[in-house]
Amino acid sequence: MIYLFLATGFEECEALGMVDTCRRAGLEVNIVSTTGEAVVRSAHGVGICADSLFEDNDYSNATMLALPGGMPGATNLYAYAPLRELIIEHAKAGKALAAICAAPLVLGRLGLLAGKKCTCYPGFEGELTGATITGKLVEVDGNILTGKGPAAAYFLGYAIIEFFKGHEVAKLVADGMLVAGL
Repeated sequence: MIYLFLATGFEECEALGMVDTCRRAGLEVNIVSTTGEAVVRSAHGVGICADSLFEDNDYSNATMLALPGGMPGATNLYAYAPLRELIIEHAKAGKALAAICAAPLVLGRLGLLAGKKCTCYPGFEGELTGATITGKLVEVDGNILTGKGPAAAYFLGYAIIEFFKGHEVAKLVADGMLVAGL
């Protein structure tokens, strides 16, 4: 199960782009609110109804934790202590993490990007302590998958599909969405 976390001020296209592509590939994605409310407001005022509230989940079946960017969404994700604790436990278990745009700052502040290649929205590089920042649209280094910004949302989704189901499945989903060249 992939758990994707929403906090007030998230970037809606990044969150839904990852969810959309992954669900097209048959991956289970649970959209989780960290706000205590089912509807979470995006950076652009769009209300998205989460599948569940953070406190209502047992994360033992998590294969990946995914963080959309957006501001102040990324800093609100970091400010939520239960999520920080979950991310640290998940990382210690060697499980996959995905973050896009400003959200890699969460992983960087937790020290999880040291020695890893990653990417982020320009201007957040200083938050990625110890990382090698490539500036690529999407970067995969072991169990850490990062995306640069809104334009990378679907491509990070394809990378997640490839991580779990292989290149051919990712290509089938991309082809079905009329994305050439994957």
